[in-house]
Amino acid sequence: RNSKAEADLNLVQSHVRDLDAQLNAKEADLATALNEKQRLENDLRELKDHVVTLKSSLEDTKKHLHNEMLKRVDLENHMKNLQEQLTFQKCLHEDELKEAKRVHESMIAEIESVQQREFESKLLNALQSLRKEQEEQIQGYKEELVRTFGQKVENAQLSAAKNINLANVAREELMETKLRIDNLTSEMDRFQSKNVALENRIRELQEMLDYDQDLHRRRMAEKEKEIKEAQEQAQAQLEEYEHLLDVKLALDLEIRTYRQLLEVEEQRLKLSPRPSSHSTASQAASQGQQFLHGRKRKMKEAKTRGHSAGFKNIQHGSSSGSLSIEEIDADGKFVRLKNNSDKDQPLRGWVLRRHLGSVSDVTYKFPSRFTLRAGQVVTIWGAAAGASPGPNDLVWKCQNSWGSGANIDVTLITDAGEELAERRMMHIPRGEESSEQDDVFEEVTGSEMEFPPQTKRRRKKKCCLVS
Repeated sequence: RNSKAEADLNLVQSHVRDLDAQLNAKEADLATALNEKQRLENDLRELKDHVVTLKSSLEDTKKHLHNEMLKRVDLENHMKNLQEQLTFQKCLHEDELKEAKRVHESMIAEIESVQQREFESKLLNALQSLRKEQEEQIQGYKEELVRTFGQKVENAQLSAAKNINLANVAREELMETKLRIDNLTSEMDRFQSKNVALENRIRELQEMLDYDQDLHRRRMAEKEKEIKEAQEQAQAQLEEYEHLLDVKLALDLEIRTYRQLLEVEEQRLKLSPRPSSHSTASQAASQGQQFLHGRKRKMKEAKTRGHSAGFKNIQHGSSSGSLSIEEIDADGKFVRLKNNSDKDQPLRGWVLRRHLGSVSDVTYKFPSRFTLRAGQVVTIWGAAAGASPGPNDLVWKCQNSWGSGANIDVTLITDAGEELAERRMMHIPRGEESSEQDDVFEEVTGSEMEFPPQTKRRRKKKCCLVS
């Protein structure tokens, strides 16, 4: 029994020694595990510090992005100010053009407006497309950056909490994130350089617009110079014509004096006078006097209607039928038509066409049942004439006035398309001649009835050219 107990004791002692060895091994493993835990805690602390650093860098990046957005808004405001200044300068330029010459206003304004609209449309389309593309890219980069940083931080925290072995992977991802931030920074610099290039392009376009405006201004100055030269040339021709009329009047007076002397001498010598020539001369004189009075009355009416600031109105009419255009109002209120025959004339399908400079032609169509009585006059009023039309007058309801300008041409066209009558009103510079020279001019024009038909036609042609 004692030996059995000693054997059990030896067995127990060997088991105790094994347990001591296992305990020592477990303590060594525990020390190793504690060291590993301490090392992992240090690594976790470093990762947390690194995450804080990344968050601060993210905030800095957000601030930088906000500053870039503010700069973009400032650039857009500056661009809007430039566009408003461009519009203001355009309005001033158009006002100067209107004051400089009304005759070329519509043509120049149309050309300028077409070019300006095309230029502005192209510029606005380019700027809008570039702005939209830049905003989309910045928004995409911002969302991608926020999403990437959020995902990376969450993944880093989960990885650090679950498995310490994934810390190396987190470090690699953080390095990739740094590289991504560097790439985004380089792309931001590239966009800034692109924005600078766009500003330079805007500046170039502004310089091109200024050059076009200067070129247009120079062309307008050349046109005004040409118009002034043409007016001076017309004034010189008018003075020459008045000089010729003065010479003609003097010759007429001398011829009339010599004729009276011859008649007195024939009566003294009791020679038989030529009754045909005397009757012809008296008839021509009476017709010339009648034409003189009518011509003087018409020219005085034209003078009262003319502008008093340096221009006067001259009306010239022609007719190839029984109807004629008697008068065009200088203010464009009415046009007067007269039937010179002894028969009634129905005007169904007939029209009056008005031509005014570079403005598109407009036509007035007579009512289908309208008939102009023999020897009567009809007045076609504009809708905004402000006068009470008579029972035989007409009103152009779709047109406020017949228009006013430098040259107005009204043509009467039949239903078959034939131009039957025409009247033209022109503005010519008013010379500094005296009232006596005006009377001489009117009297010489009225005495054209005393000339033969061929001479009269030649004189009329020259008068029309001077006008």
